[in-house]
Amino acid sequence: MDTSTAFVHPTVLNAGGVRLEPLALSHEDGLRAAAADGQLWTIRVTSVPEPRETRAYIETALRMHGEGTRLAFAVIDDASGTVLGSTSYHDIVPALRRVEIGYTWYRRSVQRTHVNTTCKLLMMGHAFDALGCAVVGWRTDNYNFASQRAIERLGARRDGVIRHHALRRDGTVRDTVMYSMTAGEWPEARAQLLYLRARHGAGPT
Repeated sequence: MDTSTAFVHPTVLNAGGVRLEPLALSHEDGLRAAAADGQLWTIRVTSVPEPRETRAYIETALRMHGEGTRLAFAVIDDASGTVLGSTSYHDIVPALRRVEIGYTWYRRSVQRTHVNTTCKLLMMGHAFDALGCAVVGWRTDNYNFASQRAIERLGARRDGVIRHHALRRDGTVRDTVMYSMTAGEWPEARAQLLYLRARHGAGPT
């Protein structure tokens, strides 16, 4: 077995009415509907799939999982079963006990709610407490200021910028802003996230 897939196993994470389950082809219709809520694929600094590309998006995530570099989740409303979006562990490096969290997007109707905070609590908690990660990383487009603010609210530290690093969907080249959090920083960050989540009325983890 590849050491990457042995390090990050498919799992279901659940808290606060939100469920993360490994992304599968069965989520195709729900994921397409989530992307259509706000026409999210039109935002040039994100990687949300166009409706006609939803199946290919899932197939790419499954291929990357087979290669040991990514584990993608569907974000599900536990009560209704509605797909709210997707998020992933990626750039998995077992030898360093490192993962990154990314490929994250949510349907517009649940943005600025407790959903993102809950998802990050689940994924960071699983990474640090279950997988024993030494560090969790994030990366985002240099022009995606909303994403940068959201990552900083998690308590992550800005590591720097990789210039001329990756293609955007429109063919332009972006600079990538890198962030990270160490295991030693996680307890304080967790306390702050629980506080923020309680302010949204989502209750305890």
